[in-house]
Amino acid sequence: MSDELPTTPSGPGPDRDHAPYDALLLLSFGGPEGLDDVVPFLENVTRGRGIPRERLEEVGQHYYLFGGVSPINAQNRELLQALRKDFAEHGLDLPVYWGNRNWAPYLTDTLREMTRDGRRRILVLATSAYASYSGCRQYRENLAESLATLRAEGLHPPRVDKLRHYFNHPGFVEPVVDGVLASLDALPAEVRERAHLAFTTHSIPDAAADTSGPVEEHGDGGAYVAQHLDVASVIVEAVRERTGIRHPWKLVYQSRSGPPSVPWLEPDICDHLEELHGQGVPGAVMVPVGFVSDHMEVLYDLDTEAKDKAAELGLPVTRSATVGADPRFAAAVRELVLERAEAERGGRPARCALGALGPSHDVCPVGCCPARTPKPAAAGADAPNL
Repeated sequence: MSDELPTTPSGPGPDRDHAPYDALLLLSFGGPEGLDDVVPFLENVTRGRGIPRERLEEVGQHYYLFGGVSPINAQNRELLQALRKDFAEHGLDLPVYWGNRNWAPYLTDTLREMTRDGRRRILVLATSAYASYSGCRQYRENLAESLATLRAEGLHPPRVDKLRHYFNHPGFVEPVVDGVLASLDALPAEVRERAHLAFTTHSIPDAAADTSGPVEEHGDGGAYVAQHLDVASVIVEAVRERTGIRHPWKLVYQSRSGPPSVPWLEPDICDHLEELHGQGVPGAVMVPVGFVSDHMEVLYDLDTEAKDKAAELGLPVTRSATVGADPRFAAAVRELVLERAEAERGGRPARCALGALGPSHDVCPVGCCPARTPKPAAAGADAPNL
C-alpha cells in the first residue's frame, strides 16, 4: 500500500475554502521528553511564581516515574499528522504548524517560522476545549507575548484568531461516548449495569471558575463548570441510547496544585471513589472529559493515584480514553476551520454543537476569563489587532 495521501481536487469549494486564513497553528502546553528536561520544563511552567528548585524536584517525581517523558508531545505529533491527513483527503490546502507554551517546539519559534514563511492570517487550535483562564485566556496571553517579541525583532507577524471552544462538537463528543462504552464493557459483568460514571476534569480555583466565560455567564462555577456539566449530560444520554441504561454520574476534579488556603473545585476523584465505595456502588468508569489527550495528569492522577485508591478500596474501576488523534476529532477541526473562515467572509455558517448551550463565541469578549493581573491577550475583542 502506498504511503502517499489521496489526491483531491484543488481550488475553492464547500469543503476547501479556508480564505482569509493561510495556516493553522496547533497550540499546546508542552511537556518534557527526558529526565534532564523535567526541572527546566517545570521552571517554564511556574516562571514568576518564585517556587524553589527543590519543590520543583518534588513535583517532578510524577514525570520521573515515566522516565521524564510526558506523553503530550508524542500525542500532539499524532494529532498533527491526523489533521494534515484529514485536510489532504478533503482538499483543504492549509498548512498546519505546531507550537507549545512551555517546551519545544516553543510558540515564539513557531510563530517566527510562520512569519518567515509568509503567513499573514492564522487560526489557532488550542488543546483545551473549555472556557477558563488557564484553558483559554492564558493561551491568548502567550500568543500576545510571542507576537510582541517578534515585533520587537523587527518582524511583521500574522494576525491571529482562535477557534471556538469545541467541547460540545460531535467530533469531540462521539469518541468520548465510544470510550465510555468500551470501559463499561471492560468492567466485570456483575457490576456493569450499576456502574457509576465519574466525569473528571482539571480542578481550578473557585474564583477562576466563577469568572470563566463571558461576563454574563459569570457566577457559581461560571462557564467552566456549566460546559462540563452540559457535555457530561449529553454523553450520559448517548450511552443510555446505546445500552438502555442510564448510569448515575457526577462531575469531579483532579490535579489540584494550589495551596490549601485557596478554595478549588471539588470533590477530588480519589475522595469521590471513597464516597462511592461507602455508598455500596459496585464499580465506576472514570471519564476524563476535560482533557483532549492522555497526557501526564491523566496517566498519573487517574491511571496511577486514582486506580491505586480504587484497588485499596476493592472498587472495580476502568478509565475511558480521551479523544487524542481520533479521525472524527480531526474532521471536527476541519469543520471548525471552514466554519470560522466562512464567518470571516461575512457568511452565516452552520455551527455544529450538541447539548443545551449551543456553539461558543468566535471572539472572546471583553471580561471573558479575566486574570488577576491583566495582561495583553491576542485573538479577543480587546486584542490590539482588532
